[in-house]
Amino acid sequence: MSLTMSRQQHPPESVSVVIPVYNERDTWRELLARVAAAETAGLRKQIVMVDDGSSDGTSQQLQTFADELKDRSGQVDYKVIFHDRNQGKGAALRTGFAAAEGDVVIVQDADLEYDPDDYSKLLKPIIEDRCDVVYGSRFQLGRTPDTYWSNYLANRFLTFLSNLTTHLKLTDMETCYKTFRREVLGRVKLKQNRFGFEPEVTAKIARLGVRVCEVPIRYVGRSRREGKKIGWRDGLKAIWCIFKYA
Repeated sequence: MSLTMSRQQHPPESVSVVIPVYNERDTWRELLARVAAAETAGLRKQIVMVDDGSSDGTSQQLQTFADELKDRSGQVDYKVIFHDRNQGKGAALRTGFAAAEGDVVIVQDADLEYDPDDYSKLLKPIIEDRCDVVYGSRFQLGRTPDTYWSNYLANRFLTFLSNLTTHLKLTDMETCYKTFRREVLGRVKLKQNRFGFEPEVTAKIARLGVRVCEVPIRYVGRSRREGKKIGWRDGLKAIWCIFKYA
């Protein structure tokens, strides 16, 4: 599953957590508290939140939070950025990556499906200079009980197609939890605005010859009724992206 890169990497000192936010007025506060409290193996922490043109009041809530930050100081550095219209997860991540200052960058969704307490596991292979990119796999140890079967089968199929073209041996290409050395992330030019980000970044990272690995993570899936935004059209677009960037 790994592609090797021989040179010794500089030990990271800081990590940026990039969080795209779209219509998450009921979840972002709890998620942010979890991210702020999460252990990051001693690395300094920056949190970059990108509101992607939310229409449910999330933007106003985040603006109030951003205004309060001006009179606040602490161990965590926050940045809150706003898109004036909804552009998609990929576009929000590009904005967040551009603002990230950490030696390592973690992608974090604004819902509560992924547990920030897994950050230490995601960071360990990079800190120990065993990997340059780490994917947090929901399926490395089998399907988690909280994963819907339809989502599980779709993700495994997309991962299979991605592996065919990248020659990686991932178990969960579509995972939110992707962790990068910032200099590696800076070597890829990303274009996809929506969920095509996942197969695009995987294909472009695979071409670099860097070390890619997976660690198992916890996951609690939610349904579309509960706010999940990815749908079957995004699955078709993912297939298109897999072969476009192959």
